Amino acid sequence: MIGLYNTTLSSTEQQQALRRGDVPVAVYGLGKMGLPLAAVYAKATGNVTGMDIDEDVVRQLNAGECHVGKEPGLPELVAEQVERGALRATADGSEAADSAAVHVIIVPTPLSDDKEPDLAIFQSVLDTIATGIAPGDMVIVECTVPPGTSRDLVAPYIEAASGLSHEEFGVAFCPERTASGRALEDITGAYPKIVGGVDDESTRVAALIYGEITSNEIIEMSDSTTAESVKLFEGLYRDVNIALANELGRIRDDLGIDVREAIDAANTQPFCNIHEPGPGVGGHCIPWYPYFVTSRVETETPLILTAREVNDGMPTFTAQKLGDELGRAGRDIEGATVAVLGVTYRPGVAEIRATPAAGVIETLSELGANVLAVDPLLDDDVVASFGATPVALDELATYDVDGMVLVTPHEEFDDIDWAAFDDLVVVDGRGTLGDIGHRVYTIGSGPTETVSHQTVAPDGGDR
Repeated sequence: MIGLYNTTLSSTEQQQALRRGDVPVAVYGLGKMGLPLAAVYAKATGNVTGMDIDEDVVRQLNAGECHVGKEPGLPELVAEQVERGALRATADGSEAADSAAVHVIIVPTPLSDDKEPDLAIFQSVLDTIATGIAPGDMVIVECTVPPGTSRDLVAPYIEAASGLSHEEFGVAFCPERTASGRALEDITGAYPKIVGGVDDESTRVAALIYGEITSNEIIEMSDSTTAESVKLFEGLYRDVNIALANELGRIRDDLGIDVREAIDAANTQPFCNIHEPGPGVGGHCIPWYPYFVTSRVETETPLILTAREVNDGMPTFTAQKLGDELGRAGRDIEGATVAVLGVTYRPGVAEIRATPAAGVIETLSELGANVLAVDPLLDDDVVASFGATPVALDELATYDVDGMVLVTPHEEFDDIDWAAFDDLVVVDGRGTLGDIGHRVYTIGSGPTETVSHQTVAPDGGDR
């Protein structure tokens, strides 16, 4: 086993050692981002142990099976790497740590109820690594963490727990820049790879390792804290931009215009890139990243926090719009039967963390509606956990539905027979429905009614 940190080997010799499998890699966390990363590492190095506390995940991987769905190419890559002996899994963290010279951490880093980054899982991995780390080893953090974590927590924590000095092992932050549904493409070269170490040698080693993983540019940052901030700033930009779009969408009725149309035209100017309004922001990234920053700084950050407030308020706004539109149609939302289309936070991805659907369902229920929910990617018990009655898509037309809210535009919803519903009022949170033969309020575009298959805007003009 060859270590890469402070080694006397040349860069070429280190690269060759990596490719031969002489530098064993342990990947801690085999979730939807960790498993693709482990498989790519295995293809590049031929010697990867994946560690996960879920025994079922370990069993499936060792059988050559892929537990992560809807990732093109991943099942085949996992099966191939397991078959050739390049990828294996264990639930024994000490076993993984003892066997590795490169330790890659990619575990969840959620928020606590009081909006503080919860690093309990992350810190347990540091405990594990400390049991087996040896001089020359490299620790790489891929999961998102607050700025300063690699420098102020990882390096001193492992140093204290392992008995090694900080000059005997390297630590670098190399953020995953991966989206569900395109993990392999993203990991292997869709974007430049950011690397930043707690010292120059850590940065050098991280750049050398990822030179074997990605075909894209390696961007070496001045330190690990800057690298950590890059990942967070990406999310902050999107959160603030979406908040701007959502606020513009909310003033649409005051202006009496199609805000989406105005945004599209504004974006033809190369210095403008306004995102689209919608029912809220979900997932385990954008809604959480602002607090990774604000929890670590003393300076006030009113823009960041206001953006969060705007985006957090969109599910309520969306649900209330359905109440408004039902009122305009002469019906009361109290006692009405309404259906929420899409409970996951993104189309085609079975992920519910921070989904806007939760707030939409909650507000509709508070307004007195009988709430149904349809999501082809989720089991009924998951849908029911949000307080809605789960309904299969092919059974929706059997219910006497007064209104609907489109939260997540799964492709399965393209097959809805809208003619099967009578006198329906719909709020389109994503601007994807078009003319469906019913009254539709699109967030950002406003209300439309369909008369003889011609879409008419009540506030004047055809669309």
